[in-house]
Amino acid sequence: MIDIPAKLAEAQIKFNKEAGRAFIAALPDLAADFMARWDLRPAGTPMHGVSALVLPVDRADGTPAVLKLQLRDHESEGEPIALRLWNGDGAVRLLDHDEPTGTMLLERLDSSRMLAHTPDVHEGVLVVARLLAHLHATPAPPGMRHLGDIAASMLERTPAVLDRIPDPEARRLVADCAAAVREVADEPGDRLLHWDLHDENVLAADRAPWLAIDPKPLAGDPGFDLWPALANNFDPGDVVWRFDAMTEVLGLDRARARAWTYGRVLQNCLWETEEGRPLGEADLEIARRLRGGSGEAPR
Repeated sequence: MIDIPAKLAEAQIKFNKEAGRAFIAALPDLAADFMARWDLRPAGTPMHGVSALVLPVDRADGTPAVLKLQLRDHESEGEPIALRLWNGDGAVRLLDHDEPTGTMLLERLDSSRMLAHTPDVHEGVLVVARLLAHLHATPAPPGMRHLGDIAASMLERTPAVLDRIPDPEARRLVADCAAAVREVADEPGDRLLHWDLHDENVLAADRAPWLAIDPKPLAGDPGFDLWPALANNFDPGDVVWRFDAMTEVLGLDRARARAWTYGRVLQNCLWETEEGRPLGEADLEIARRLRGGSGEAPR
């Protein structure tokens, strides 16, 4: 038997409602099943994020690994596909996978050495950019959820959301972000994106200084992958430096990268408004700073 972390249970019920409640209820049996099926032995304290329970284990031959149990959804279902394609280049290696449940066996990295613990924030941003350079070298496979579809959905939802934003300046910023996305939406890109590469999703390893974990992959333009490093450890005065440094490392066209970064701001603003929550101040400030840093309006 395993103890289900209370915070994981709370997050699942909050974000996934009845599906999350059912997932939490099934976790003990699911864990026991895969421990037996893959001949695994417990090897440490369970860990968790918002969406997954991660159990340190050893394989029968002594290989250290982690068993990742998560609710299979449109974001997590692409994770094993992406990890298999990256094959350890910049990301954690996939050792085994169960398609029906989304359960994965992954190489064990050093969870005590997280990029978030690095005191030099600028070095952390550069580490993320270098990892993204490896990950984006891989073209997305057919069938991967696509930024083009996400962009079309965002633009369709924008008018209704704008009507619900009371502050004129915030409403104008969101509208301008949508205008920027509209200009690049017909060229959404074809790279395999991580979507959520911030400093808590980067761990140290013996075989590489740093490796990415927890992708929520999609096919698209690399510019759509910059936002987490801009918002992480948020510092308004650092936004432009981070954006310039990352686009330089990745060799991106800055106008396109800026437009797709506005796309991430738009995505977040749509989510918050549709859920009845206030817009994130960091998102709005990122849009302001990029506009000011470039001398251009978001559109």
